[in-house]
Amino acid sequence: MTERFPALQRLLFESRDPADGATGTFAFLDEDTKRRLRRALLLAVAVPGYQVPIESQDMPIPRGWGTGGLQVTLAVLTAADVVKVIDQGEDDGVNAAGLRRFIVNVSDVKTTTDAREATLIQTRHRIPESALRTQQILILQVPEPDPLSTVESDPARRAAMHAEIDYNDIWLGLYEDHVTRGALSKAVGHPCQVAGHYVIAPSPIPLWDIPKLDNARCLMLFGAGREGRVYAIPPHTPVSPLTFDDLPLHQGPANDQRCDRCGSSQSLLVEVRAHHGALWACSDTDWCQRHKEGEQ
Repeated sequence: MTERFPALQRLLFESRDPADGATGTFAFLDEDTKRRLRRALLLAVAVPGYQVPIESQDMPIPRGWGTGGLQVTLAVLTAADVVKVIDQGEDDGVNAAGLRRFIVNVSDVKTTTDAREATLIQTRHRIPESALRTQQILILQVPEPDPLSTVESDPARRAAMHAEIDYNDIWLGLYEDHVTRGALSKAVGHPCQVAGHYVIAPSPIPLWDIPKLDNARCLMLFGAGREGRVYAIPPHTPVSPLTFDDLPLHQGPANDQRCDRCGSSQSLLVEVRAHHGALWACSDTDWCQRHKEGEQ
C-alpha cells in the first residue's frame, strides 16, 4: 500500500526528528503526541470519512486560526518537506502568513508558494487549482466537522446516524432549501458522501472545489481542533456531493468571466476592490501568477 501511495508511508513513521542525535523537539509537538495523532490519522484513512476523536492540543495561535489543521501538519511533518500554506487561495493572507511563520520557526523546513513543489499543503477554505500528485498531502482546516450538527444536537445520536447511513434530515434540509429559495444556497462546505458511506463537511471550500475531492491522487487530511476530530479522504476515493439528479450544483462564475490579471477562465474567480474599481481575479494567487507568466 505504501509503495502505491507514498504519502501514506509518513503516517507510519515512529520518529520525526530531523536527524539522528538531534536534541530538542522538532515541530513543536512531542513525539508521543505526534504518534497518537498519526494513529488517529491511520484510522481515518482506513475508514474514509469517519470522524476519529483526538486529544486536541493547546496551540500558540489564536482560536479560529486552524489549530486542528496545524496539529495534523506538525504530526506528519518531516525535515525534508516543502510546505505551502494558503488562506482562501492566497499565499499572503493573514492566516497563511502566520501559520507559515510558525511552522518554519518550529521546524526550519522549506516553504514555497508553488503548489507543484510542495509536499505538504495546509489550506483554509480552498483546494489549489493545480492538480495534486500522489506524493502530496493536502491538509484542510475545519471549523465544524459534523454536517449532522445542524439537524441533531446529541453527539451519540449523530454517531448512530453516521453508522446507519441515516442522512434523511440532511436531504430534507437540502430539499427545503430548494423549495424556499429555488436553488441549493449553501455556497461553501456542501456536504459530500465518501465511498458511499460517511457524509462529511469538506471544510468551507467553495462549490468550485468540490469536484476535486473525487478520486483525487493526493491524500487529504482534515483537522478540527475545537471539536477534537480528524478525518481523511485517501487517494483515489469516490466522493460525491449530496445533490438531486435534476438540480446540479452551480459551481462557480459564468463561463464568460475571465480574470482581469491573467485572463484565465479555468479557475475560481473572486471580486476584489482596486483603486480604479472592482475587478475579477483568481482566488488562487499562485495559479494566477503562473498563468500570467504562461506556465501551466
